[in-house]
Amino acid sequence: MLSNSLVTNEVKNSAGAEIEFSRIAISERATEFAQVAEAPSSPHRLRISHLEVGTGLSKRRRSLVRVDKTVISSVDSETPVTVSAYIVLDSPVGALTVNTEPTNVVAELISFVASLGASTTILYDGTGNGAVALLSGGL
Repeated sequence: MLSNSLVTNEVKNSAGAEIEFSRIAISERATEFAQVAEAPSSPHRLRISHLEVGTGLSKRRRSLVRVDKTVISSVDSETPVTVSAYIVLDSPVGALTVNTEPTNVVAELISFVASLGASTTILYDGTGNGAVALLSGGL
């Protein structure tokens, strides 16, 4: 289980600076964190949730990690807008005895979004191959 406070570099922004979050809600299959010192009018949230569907060999778990940040529009200085990013892992848990392949696909996704080719460095600044495609709308 995650700590109630994410304060020791668990979450970083594009400059690589730590963003601190504190747990504000928890249920059996979901939890929500709020950025410490967020403005009430500009929520910045990190959510984790899980849903299991099916039974036996058809059982699947869909797990979500999501960040939502409300900011003021850079076009209209009075309009709040929300930016969201999330990862969903849909894993056939009823047909797997170990997490080797789900771990591999998460690693492949993270490496594509946050690195360049043969690089072993995680890039927080949005310059990883997949991040560029996400940010620019490119293919």
